[in-house]
Amino acid sequence: MRRTARRTPATAWTRRELAVLDRLTDEVAIQAFLDRIPYSADPVYRSPRSVLRDRKAHCFDGALFAACALRRIGHRALIVDLAAENDDDHLIAVFRRHGRLGAVAKSNYVGLRYREPLFRTLRELVLSYFEDFYNVVRQKTMRSYSAPLDLARFDRLEWETRDEPLDAIAARLESARHFSVLTARQRAELAPVDRRRYLAGLMGSNPKGLYKPGR
Repeated sequence: MRRTARRTPATAWTRRELAVLDRLTDEVAIQAFLDRIPYSADPVYRSPRSVLRDRKAHCFDGALFAACALRRIGHRALIVDLAAENDDDHLIAVFRRHGRLGAVAKSNYVGLRYREPLFRTLRELVLSYFEDFYNVVRQKTMRSYSAPLDLARFDRLEWETRDEPLDAIAARLESARHFSVLTARQRAELAPVDRRRYLAGLMGSNPKGLYKPGR
């Protein structure tokens, strides 16, 4: 779904906003916050400030919020695009702890959210999402991933508190170099998702936010 940024004023964080952010003291707490708010089917991008205000997010909004919150506890604000075929892309915020990579994410699917920091490489981390990355017709849809994008390069645009820069971030992700996770032969031989995994992954999903693929 193509989304657009809304116009919002640029101001410093309010005390109320900081009170919420200050409670997100580790990666698990950040993920728990995202899990508590509804998945958004709205065709707009939300900055971290707008997520706090509206109390909802889709995967793009959630990854930016997570990157913002992760930076507040000492990590870099890094996001990675997981590109899909016949499906929406997915966005994750990545962090490193004790030399290993983990991730925080918002998703309409149960299996596309948090990852413990267990992974030696970005490719290992990305591949942990493969089996849970599917569409409503049970096709496994992840095809590639981007190099991490450091959102610090957008700080001058105040991406944490303004919605306007988010189109530029989305465009940068779309044009970024992506690395394939499958060969052509592997794509041709993919099995459909097991029905039990399929149903479990959709638990609690917002039907309006599910991608409607061609068969």
